[in-house]
Order: sequence, then C-alpha cells, then structure tokens
Amino acid sequence: MTIKCDSNRAERAGLLVDAQLATFIEDAALPGTGIAPDVFWAGAADILTRFAPVNANLLAKRDTLQTQIDAWHSDRAGTPIDSADYQAFLRAIGYLVPEPAPFTITSQNIDAELANMAGPQLVVPILNARFLLNAANARWGSLYDALYGTDAISGAPTGTSYDAERGQRVIAWGRDFLDNAVPLIDGSWANWSGGIPELADPTQLAGHAGENILLRHHGLHIELVIDPAHPIGKDDKAHLADIVLESALTTICDLEDSIAAVDAQDKTLAYRNWLGLMKGDLTDTFEKNGKTITRRLSGDRTYTAPDGTAFTVPGRSLLFVRNVGHLMTTPAILLPDGSEAPEGIMDGIITSLIALHDLNRQGQFTNSRAGSIYIVKPKMHGPEECAFANSLFDAIEDVLGLARHTIKIGVMDEERRTSANLAACIEAVKGRIMFINTGFLDRTGDEMHTSMRAGPMIRKGDMKAADWIAAYEDRNVQIGLACGLSGQAQIGKGMWAAPDRMADMLAQKIGHPNSGANTAWVPSPTAATLHATHYHRVDVFARQEERRAEEIASLNRLLTIPIAQHPNWSAAEKQAELDNNAQGILGYVVRWVDQGIGCSKVPDINDIGLMEDRATLRISSQHMANWLLHGIVTAQEIDGAFARMAQKVDAQNAADPLYHPLTPDSLAFQAARALVFEGITQPNGYTEPLLHRYRAQVKARSQQPVSVEMA
Repeated sequence: MTIKCDSNRAERAGLLVDAQLATFIEDAALPGTGIAPDVFWAGAADILTRFAPVNANLLAKRDTLQTQIDAWHSDRAGTPIDSADYQAFLRAIGYLVPEPAPFTITSQNIDAELANMAGPQLVVPILNARFLLNAANARWGSLYDALYGTDAISGAPTGTSYDAERGQRVIAWGRDFLDNAVPLIDGSWANWSGGIPELADPTQLAGHAGENILLRHHGLHIELVIDPAHPIGKDDKAHLADIVLESALTTICDLEDSIAAVDAQDKTLAYRNWLGLMKGDLTDTFEKNGKTITRRLSGDRTYTAPDGTAFTVPGRSLLFVRNVGHLMTTPAILLPDGSEAPEGIMDGIITSLIALHDLNRQGQFTNSRAGSIYIVKPKMHGPEECAFANSLFDAIEDVLGLARHTIKIGVMDEERRTSANLAACIEAVKGRIMFINTGFLDRTGDEMHTSMRAGPMIRKGDMKAADWIAAYEDRNVQIGLACGLSGQAQIGKGMWAAPDRMADMLAQKIGHPNSGANTAWVPSPTAATLHATHYHRVDVFARQEERRAEEIASLNRLLTIPIAQHPNWSAAEKQAELDNNAQGILGYVVRWVDQGIGCSKVPDINDIGLMEDRATLRISSQHMANWLLHGIVTAQEIDGAFARMAQKVDAQNAADPLYHPLTPDSLAFQAARALVFEGITQPNGYTEPLLHRYRAQVKARSQQPVSVEMA
C-alpha cells in the first residue's frame, strides 16, 4: 500500500484521511478484526465513491420537494386547505408514495431485549465515557435509591444522615410494588418474614444468588437483596435490604443529536469510546467526594434456578449506536475530488467495523448474543432514503465479510415524509429492521418547516394537543404492528425530558407502555429504574394484541397542518412565546458552541432543568422563524427577546467557570440569531449546519481540545 502523509492527513486508497482518525483505525479499530488495512481502505473508498453521489441526490430531492410545497402554499395564501387537493398534490410530486401490499418484516437474529421484552431505553452522548458506562450498567437499578433520592415520593430527605421516616415510606412503596407485580399466595409482602416466598404464581420464582431471591414478571427480573448486616436489612423482618429492578434493557450510544462533533478530533474520540464498549475495556477515572473512582462495565449476573441449574442474566444494557443522518458532511475524510465525505456513510462504515470486536467474541463481554450490529438511523425522509440506508449497509457488510442483514437498522419516525409513508419505509428495510420510534420535537420541527408558508403555527405549548400528533403517535404503533414488529423488533416512544420530575414521570409515562410501545426513552439510570415499574403494571405484548385490531389512524389527520386559524394573540402572549423560545435557544446554543456540550440539563425559562438536544432547538427556532415570516412578530421584537433572555441565561450559568456571557459579539449569540433569521433557508429546518459552522470557529480561535459532555 502506497501511503502519502503530511502532518494532518494521510492518503488511503485515494481518500485524504485525517491523520489521527487514520491512526486510530489502523492501530486500534482494525487489529483483531481479521481485516487488513489496505483491504479496509479500498472498501471504504469504494463505498464512498458509489454512495456519496446518491446521498447528494437524495438531499437535492428534499430541497426540490420543499420548493414545490412552498410554492403550493404561497399560491393559495389565505385559502383554506382542502385535504383531498393537498394529498393529490403531494402524490403528484412524489412526497406521498403508494402504500405497499401487506407484508411482514423478516429480520432475524434479533436479541431478546428488542423482540421479546419490554422496558426502558437510555440515550447517552458517546463522547462521555462515564455517562456511557453508567448507561450500560443501568440494566440493573436500586428501586430504593431511585425512590429515596427523587421526588417520586413527595418531599425530600431531611438532614445529612439517613432519614428513617422517608426510608419507611420508600419501603412501603416497594412492598406495594411487589404486591402488584409478584403477589404472594396469601397476604402482603409487607408481612413477609423471609425464606422462599410462596407466590400466587410459582413460575415467577426465577432463582437465587446466595440469600438473594430472583423473581420474574412480564419478562423482567426483580432481585430481592437479603442482607441482615445492611443498615436497611438489619431492621427489616425479612432482612430485605433493597429491591433491584432490571431496568434499561437497551441503550443508544449517540453520535448524533446529543453530541457536538464537528471535526476528526471529535469523531475519533467518539469512535474510540464505541470501541471500548465493543471490546469491553472502556473505563473512566474521576474524583467524587474526595475519592478517586474508576468506573467500568458490569459483568453478567449468575443465579441458580429452582431446579438447581445455573444460569446468567445480562449485567449490561444491549447497546445500539446512533449514526448521524444523511445531511452533514465531515472534514475527517476528503474524497478524491477534495469534497468532504458524507458523515453518515463514514459513521456506518466505522461503527460497523468496530462492532466486529463484539461479533468476533474477542472482548471481555458480549453485547449482542444473537450476533447482530444495531445501528439507529435518524432523520431519514421517506422510503427512498430508507432504501439507500439498506443498500449502504449491504455494501458495508460486503466489505467487512458479514452475512447479509447482520447490521440491523432502527428507523426513527421523526420526519413528516417518513411518518406519511411509514409502511413503505419499513418495507424498504424489512430484512434488517429492529426498531421504530416516535420523536415529538424533531417531528414537530419538520412539521413546521415543511408547511412554513401555509400560515402562522399555533403556539409551541399547544402542539402536543394537536390532532396530527395523536394520529402520528397512533399510526406509528398501528403500522408497526401491521408490519409484524411485535415479537420481532422494538416499537419505541420518546424522551421524558425533565430528570428532576420523577413523580410527574411516574404519573404520565405509563402512557407509553399503554400505547403498545415496548420501549421508551428516559433521561437517566434513575429514571430507567422508575420507568421499569410501568412495564410491570402493563403487559405490553397483551396490549399490542389488543391494538392490532384497530383501524390505522387516517392520513388526513396526520397531514392536518397545525396553523392558527384566526390568530389573535395579545402582545403579552406573543412576547411570552418569543421569550420562551429565545431562552431555550440561547441556553442550549451557548453550551454547544462555546463548550462543545451537545446535551445537558438546561434550565428553561422557569428554571426547570430539561434535557435538551438539537431536536429542542429545531422546534424553537422554526417556530420563531414562522411567526416572523407571517408578520405575527417583527425582527425587532425577536431581537428584544434575545437581548432579554441573554441576561437570564447568563444568570442561570453564573456558577459555571467555563461559561462565556452572551453578548452581541459572541459567536454563540450570533449562532442563536442565525438559527431564527436564517431558519427558513436551513435544509428542512435542521440546526446542524449553523451549529457546526460556529462551533468550528470557536475551536479554530482557541485550538482547544474537544470538551466531553457534562451533566
């Protein structure tokens, strides 16, 4: 292999690869895979040469469709939209495609966590090793800790030592949970005095580990920790020290919305962390409460069944990796013509290569026991783009020597053209699909951008009550069931964004398993443990059987545009809407641009911490751009909101020593304004192009190393 190198790039099969990325691949990722470097680079170059032009054509089609839709609405300004005419137009331009004949997905070698189990799912930024390890280890969580330390039980611990009164309330909550999930044949768990419990359903007794007792309900495990020496167990009549729940069944390691990765330096760190997970040797050492702590992956858990045989239960979440979508390119690899490589193609190649370490069983642990690679693919528009991803994965499998459909795909139903053609999207990947889900924020952002010129949108807070949202959530489950996902793949729902409001989550998020979704996103391991209790209250697969008979929600409802029919908002209402959006944009963008933090708990306008990522930013910026376009507000009013909210965001971040105040000259402030004032011209309303541009400028000015994500 002839190699030409300079200090920054290395030539590989005609590609110019950033030197640190090339070194990582050749020195860390490839060894142990059985693939020679020149074979890998030749295959990667061939894939990029073949697929980059197709990728570009698909993006051009997005723009063409948007231009046609803009013109259709502009030509009918002020005229009520006739649903039949609107759908006929969308079919004529190819936005809507014919429904496929009935079919069933054919995915094989799907792990039980997706196919046969129902439970929480975490999404974690891949740049932060500690967060990754916490999420992977969140397969098991202490119910007592989750209840004691959050508002799931009203009030808060008093004093600095153990609050016995609160502890008793936690214990009572836990016993009530056991009474409902794994009832005794007689009486309550509150009166259980120890020993082998006599269960109403003896098959729920799964086994034991020492004195600990393992129970099973709705496919999920519950471990009763028996420890008479424990501060809690010593005073309990059964010496029950804790109730440990099987919690986060799956975790998405995220290269997309939750991270700020703009160059090869960022991408290499992301890939290195994924490699550590696939090899099982990822660790992170940090200081906490004056102590040095090293975190690593948890091992599997071993038990003895009632018949005396030994068995193991996974100790870690099943790990997916979310690649970026089709939009962005990356300077990490330059193509022979000097253009940047499509980032999504690069992600697919490299994350699949890294996953070979798991498939080859060379690491300390096994991720996929079924022998699959799980890639979540976001922000695809319609079945053509799903078919493109399917062909791309075919090509990657060929280069890596993998059997067809080893690489599984998760299709995120978060773009309007995908929602409207969901069955056709699933059919395009029916041999490898493992996951569909809904994402309210991105979906709302695309709803607004697609119909930008139809009229002024309703207020952001009213969106969740709009009928198109209800139809969207229903159709996702109904179509997924009609295509045979039950028992074969996950049907998922979106994030609970308020990590400090666990009581509200317990009250509301049970709606997700009740909808027939066998997973839903949560913001933390603690939230995963609490959300796991919902899957004991609801038999999701029985609920799916009930919903299978439903008529699919109509396309008319889905395509009803959420425009305000007779907008008459007061000046105070308009200012409140602007301030809310501006504060959210500034609070998120200042961390993304200045510090490289892609997801964190950002205080909202009411000082409530919300887990924010680019999806939140997309909806806020598009909403302001829409109201500006239709004259609901003026540019001066928007700038006034940004000026007011800059002061609030500065105050909210006053304790952060790395924070840079928002001034008109700051790049973060300029990025926030650009997201609104250039919002109409951004492709599909995405925020990535502008965020990347401004973040790259900050890094170029400071030459700072990449910042890891922070809580």
